[in-house]
Amino acid sequence: MKKVIMSALIAGGVLAVPSIADASLSSGDRGQDVRDLQIALAEEGFSGGTQGIFGPKTLAAVQAYQLQNGISSPAGNFYGVAGPQTLSSLGLSGSSSSPAVAGVSTGSTSGVIGTAEGYLGTPYVWGGTTSAGFDCSGFIQTVYAQHGKQLPRTVAQMWDATSPVSNPQPGDLVFFETRTGPSHAGIYMGNNEFIHSGASTGVTVSDMTSSYWSNAYMGARR
Repeated sequence: MKKVIMSALIAGGVLAVPSIADASLSSGDRGQDVRDLQIALAEEGFSGGTQGIFGPKTLAAVQAYQLQNGISSPAGNFYGVAGPQTLSSLGLSGSSSSPAVAGVSTGSTSGVIGTAEGYLGTPYVWGGTTSAGFDCSGFIQTVYAQHGKQLPRTVAQMWDATSPVSNPQPGDLVFFETRTGPSHAGIYMGNNEFIHSGASTGVTVSDMTSSYWSNAYMGARR
């Protein structure tokens, strides 16, 4: 269900080939690798459950472990994300055998979408990059940052930093031409739906087959 080795890393805005150093587990992930993380944390005295679901208890355990070991803090971008340094310090670097899609592993993809859905209803704010308000690229950048993936700041830069795919998979980015060139983007969820921060709606889920979005659609990239 979940590979600790992510199938791609967005580093400096470019998708890279996976490696052990690209490992990351975060809220919403589930599977044997999460259970291994939970067991390793428990052995260090940080109880976060053993059910293989990265929920609030596991998040609190990861944060406490990172804080105690000087790995991250509340001011850190990846506080609560079990990235390469956290996993390595716990002696974890292996992976399970399930397939990966959409630039992140299956479990990580569901985690990304779950994180995105947690912002539903957040208002649109031009230039916004926080839960107080997002513009479309700020929303995408913030969601993926919580999963250890750094994206460029603007839609045009995201377009340039990624590669086209013919059939979008959950977790891919979908781009639209609402002005000249790529000017709006969201995260593909499957079933022709994507989640995005719209200027008139804030963070919402939209149907790509609607007349407006289908006419503006430029393509999917990862």
